[in-house]
Amino acid sequence: MSVAIVTGASRGLGRALAGVLAAQGWDLVLSARGAAALEEAAAGMERAEGARVVAVAGDVAEERHRAALVAAARELGGLDLLVNNAGVLGAEPLVPLALQPPAGFREAFEVNVVGPLGLVQEGLPLLRESPAGAVLNISSDAGVVPYATWGAYGATKAAVDLMSAVLAVEEPGLRVWWADPGSMRTRMMAAAEPGEDLSGLPSPEQVAPVLLRLAARNLPSGRYTMEALAAGTGPEAGVGAGR
Repeated sequence: MSVAIVTGASRGLGRALAGVLAAQGWDLVLSARGAAALEEAAAGMERAEGARVVAVAGDVAEERHRAALVAAARELGGLDLLVNNAGVLGAEPLVPLALQPPAGFREAFEVNVVGPLGLVQEGLPLLRESPAGAVLNISSDAGVVPYATWGAYGATKAAVDLMSAVLAVEEPGLRVWWADPGSMRTRMMAAAEPGEDLSGLPSPEQVAPVLLRLAARNLPSGRYTMEALAAGTGPEAGVGAGR
């Protein structure tokens, strides 16, 4: 049975990704800060899909929590897929860089960049043992396009993109994907830009199955967008690691 760790899994895209994986027969280790919401999500997936689902509440910025996630995966039999989805904005609502609180900027890097790197480092021995070991880092177009007020969050996603690309080169035995899901109807998006009409955006439940084509089809390492995956095209030119 394949095993995945999914962070930020109590709501939004993380919960949707975990739900699709559970439906596909994966065993899961789920992480989020809110214990009650995480337990509810995990119990629902177990009831609906019959998967083994372990909920480990905590902050991915904390080393002890990352170790607990990997230990839980080891108990389930190993680690085949690591989904680094957990993230924070750095300020809610978003503000220009001139007004960006340094504390929020630091938190965004700790959660969005340091946390995923630490979890990759912790999980690498198990990922290397898997015949299909893979890392999926959730990216954003804010990491490549200079949107006003998205500077702090975008800076973390630009860092994640480059970190992912380097990891793909350094670990050629793994698949490493950094994928931009596009804008969605999520609580995070509503917090980022309150008052914006999100009714025309797709839901996380619509996006998750498309992103997980990366694992289902064992696509090459690289940077992907929701649109490219939906259209059946490959990684963005010049940023794929090949393989």
